[in-house]
Order: sequence, then structure tokens, then C-alpha cells
Amino acid sequence: MRRIISLIALLLLTACAAPKFTVDDGRQVNEVLLGNIRTYGVGEQALRPAIARTAALKDPECDTQWELPFSVASSDAWSPDDRVAWVRGLGVDERLTVIAAAPGSPLQLRDKLQKIDGYHSDTAEKMLTKLADLRDDGEPFNVTLSTGKKLRVQPFKVCRGYARLAPPNSPKAQDYHWLMSVHPLEVSQANMDEDEALWLVLWTQGVSEEGGARMKTYHYGKQIVGTLYNIFTVASGIKGAAMAADAAISAAQQAAASVATDVLKQQLIAQATALASEKMRDQAVDIARKLTQQQVIGAMQNAAANRGALTGVAWVASTIFEKADVWAYTRLEKLRANPLAGFSLHEKLIERGLTSNSMVFDPERLTALNKMAEEKGRREDVVAILQGIRPEELDFPIADMPLASAPVGFSYDDARDQANPSQPFANGLVDGMLGMPVASVSSP
Repeated sequence: MRRIISLIALLLLTACAAPKFTVDDGRQVNEVLLGNIRTYGVGEQALRPAIARTAALKDPECDTQWELPFSVASSDAWSPDDRVAWVRGLGVDERLTVIAAAPGSPLQLRDKLQKIDGYHSDTAEKMLTKLADLRDDGEPFNVTLSTGKKLRVQPFKVCRGYARLAPPNSPKAQDYHWLMSVHPLEVSQANMDEDEALWLVLWTQGVSEEGGARMKTYHYGKQIVGTLYNIFTVASGIKGAAMAADAAISAAQQAAASVATDVLKQQLIAQATALASEKMRDQAVDIARKLTQQQVIGAMQNAAANRGALTGVAWVASTIFEKADVWAYTRLEKLRANPLAGFSLHEKLIERGLTSNSMVFDPERLTALNKMAEEKGRREDVVAILQGIRPEELDFPIADMPLASAPVGFSYDDARDQANPSQPFANGLVDGMLGMPVASVSSP
């Protein structure tokens, strides 16, 4: 009898000691955040297979880095209500939870990681740091799921330039850096097909490859010191990284206010009002309607303003966006994908009024990439994608648009450097995180 009582007591103590994870109890949550979480999941599930596809390039000319066949998120350190939103939106709780997986990945959607190469911590950020360290080693490692199942993970090598989405609480955040580009969440609303997602990933790698040397020269010339923060956390639901994104987008918005001319501001306001009115009138109409020439011009002006508002390292990156377009186009061909996927993604985003991102071409980029497509014999295909509008027929009021591309005699002094002690993210999310302390995994 004493043994039975002792056993029951032990079981009760064990049950009490076991961590309790958030479940969806039906409470009211922030519907905007919930929608962003779901959009984030859709985007991740499009990008992760595309990232895996780029491994087939085995490009000897590019710098490389390691990637994983899955991506994870965690609600650790979020508020109780927001944790419920993560569970409801993507099945994510405090544990590292798989939210996207490439074909052939040993881990599948909603798998939860208990141990990583034998390591466990109740702090998600420490688990992420461990996962990132093992990823960057490039060697196979084991993970244990919450079910007790053990799986073998093999990182794979791709061209440098992580393609990531903005955190759900900061959907407008964007940054372009040789290590990683963060794309605003609105790109996920375009319902990217496989080749369009591949375009975004290859374009991100092209930014790193074509502009890496220029960005590094600018960055190290600023003498930023500090250890590299584990940027693996930026788009993984970790609250600290999400707060960093908040600070970064706030700084970017302040910079943007000083970039657009008064004329352009009025054009953009008028364009936004027109698009909003049309959406209200045409809610029952298929979104893929033909746009007028004036709508296209207004949307591309907005894209030019978005590009021109970038600061610091991201501004330096923006001076080679045309080269990144060419880099992605040629590699889509190598992967036997649709090389015009950049045009179709551009068109989808414009049709939805989503133009504050780098996937919408400004006039300079459209002209340059269209010329390349023409040389490949794809002139009429581009016109068809653009709903019959020919790029050369668009009358762009260049004088009213901010200078976005690199001027002749490029100078790093032209970069709008807003950095100061009170604004650590004024030069961008990634650059700001370079100065943050790395998380320790020495203890659980």
C-alpha cells in the first residue's frame, strides 16, 4: 500500500512539474494579429520549398550559407491573448513549432521540437540559437519531437541571402542586407505560385551576391561593434526580435516622410483613395481585373518612393536592385522555372494595391528587366502578363519621383544615415541586430 501511495504521489508531482502549453480556449484575440499570423504561415509555406529548390543551383560563383528544410515559430514571451492567436492561426505554442516544410523534410507542419541534438531549454530563443548553430555547422543532427520521435536533419547549402518575412506584429517591416532580406508581409497576400516564390528567394540571393561587397564596405566603414545577434529569430515569432522589427519600421517610416516630394505624396494619396474606392465597389468582382495605365503609373510611383525611402545598408542595397532582377531571371532559367515570374508577381501585387515592397518594379527596374525579356524573345509574353500594357508606353513623370537608383559617381555619403544612440535600428532591422548580444545556450 505504501508503495502504491508513493507511486501516486510521484505521478502527481511529475504532472505538476510538467510545463503547461497554451491551448485555444476560445477567447477573443486581436483579429488583425491573427490574420497576420495566418498570412505569415501562407508565405512561409510558399518560401520554404522555394529555398530548397535553389540548392539545386550549386552556383560556384556565389557565396554560400546553410539552410534547413523546415522553418519554425514560437509564441514564447508573447502575451497570453497573443499566444492563443498563435495557436489558433498556425498551431504554434511556446515550443518551437514547424510552420513550413519543403518536400522531403523529415519534420512536418505542427511538429514540435523537444530536443535539438540532445539539448533542451524551456526558453524558445535558446532553442532557436542552438538550431541556428547546428544549421550553420552544415552537418546532420538529430531532433526529438514532443511525441518522443527522433528524426535526422540534414542542412543544405544555398547562395547567401536569407529570404525572410516580417513578423506578424510588424507586417510592414522591410530590410535588405547581404546576410538577410526581410520582406513586408504583404507579399504573402499575392498568393504566390511556386515560381513566384522562387523569384523572391533568388532575388534576395541576388541582392546579397550583387551588392554584398558594396554593403560590407559601407557597414564596416561605420565601425559598428558588438556581437552578431542570432538573426534566425527575426521571423520566428520570438518577441524580442518582433520588438526589434517594431523599432526598425518606426525608424523607416520617419525616414520615408522626408523622402517623397510633395507632388508625389499627393499622387500617392490620390492613388490610394482611388484603389480603396474601387475595392469597395468591386468586392464581388475577381481581383485579377485589368488595371488602367494611370493605376499602373501610380502603383509604380509608390514602389519608387518605397525604394527611395530606404536608409543605411538597405539604401546601398537598393542601388543594385536592377542587378538582382537580372541575377534572379537568369537563375530561374537555369532551374527550368518561368523566368517571367517576377513580372507576374509584380502584376499580382499591383492588382491588390500592395506596392510598399521590393517585389513591385519601379520604372527603372521594369524598363531594364523588360529589355532583357525582349532579348530573350519574350516581349509579347510580358505584355500579356501586364494585362496588355506595354512598358514602353507608360508615361512616367520622372521629375516627380525620388531618385532611387545609384547615381553616377556613387558615394556612400549619399546613404541616408539616421543612426544615433536612441535609434539603433535607424539603419535597418538586420544592421541594428548586429549590435545586439547573442543568446546563450550554455544552460537550460
